[in-house]
Amino acid sequence: MTSYGMLPETARVVQPKKTNVYAIASVVANVALVGALLYTQTGEVGASVAASSRVHVAPRMVAPKFSMSGLRPAQREARVAAHGKGVVSTVALDAPVATSEDSMTWSSAKGNEVDAGMGQVHIEAAISNEVSPVMAQKNIQRPVIFGVAADSGCGKSTFLRRVNAIFGTTTSKAHTPTGDLITTICLDDFHTLDRTGRADTGISALDVRANNFALMADQLKALKQGRAIKKPIYNHDTGAIDPVETIHPNHIIIVEGLHPMLDKDVIESLDFTFYIDVSDPVKKAWKIERDMVERGHKKEDIIASIESRKPDFEKFVEPQKANADVIISIEPTKLDVAPGEETKYLNTRLIQKENQHGIRPVYMFEEEGSTVDWDPCAGPGAMACPYPGKRVRYYNE
Repeated sequence: MTSYGMLPETARVVQPKKTNVYAIASVVANVALVGALLYTQTGEVGASVAASSRVHVAPRMVAPKFSMSGLRPAQREARVAAHGKGVVSTVALDAPVATSEDSMTWSSAKGNEVDAGMGQVHIEAAISNEVSPVMAQKNIQRPVIFGVAADSGCGKSTFLRRVNAIFGTTTSKAHTPTGDLITTICLDDFHTLDRTGRADTGISALDVRANNFALMADQLKALKQGRAIKKPIYNHDTGAIDPVETIHPNHIIIVEGLHPMLDKDVIESLDFTFYIDVSDPVKKAWKIERDMVERGHKKEDIIASIESRKPDFEKFVEPQKANADVIISIEPTKLDVAPGEETKYLNTRLIQKENQHGIRPVYMFEEEGSTVDWDPCAGPGAMACPYPGKRVRYYNE
């Protein structure tokens, strides 16, 4: 294990915690299942957990028995040996440890000179030469990095807010939310074209030409090494690229955006990955609601944008589904609902690959292989639930 050094006796150091990185990944996979269920207020619940050739669906209404601890050491080692690298690929770093943020020195990050037509907008992006003092202050053994990919308006931010709520952590109100446990980085910050630049060039934010993958890969690698970064900011309110902000490593770093699993050098720093697969009708309803309320866009402009982005979505975003360890699938309900309400009640599945990184698949019923087909609102005396009802399935695929 890499040693990140010690701080002076006068520095405040958080009391050591026993951290099992396999357990962290297992917890996050379980949390993702709960987060997927939370998308659905009422309706047909298919929160599925799929193990490569199997799919397991569990009810939201039953208190789940989570498998929080991951695999036992012997099982873990055997599975990792058979199925590839374990979660958390540690990158050794032979570097001094900064005693404070003020004492850190900086070097330009790779890709800072990229110019997509607006000049070198990321010229201030940098990486600390020393290990961040936060590593010792928080007793971080090694940062665990999760990738969450989805199209714009597909609920990435909502999903991650609920993940934070389930962990019981609070985060700062800064552009990049940071708390004691989790930091969430939006990959829109690596856009190389601002809103005006994209309009002038006709290049969408989904296009690889509008994103700085070299910088993205270099700064994620630095965070995994325990170093701090000076990361650019994309301002969603103004559409401009703002000056950099300093981000330190954390126990868990979640990178969410359009392309976390597209570039091989970026993927190299990711320990576990999620793809939120939202069907077109649901995506359209969500994006219209969000962009009208939160961003002040006109409905007709939003619809035109959705249609114009489809080719780039199919070319640059959707292929990442093949690289995901977990897919959260969200479709309109198939229950009997009033016309026009199909996207209000959702059919949600969580599909997890088996034998990935030594992580045990999530089972909301403890017995692997159980089969359940349950309509809680069917028949007299059944458990009460709001219109239009609820359907739960748990099965092998």
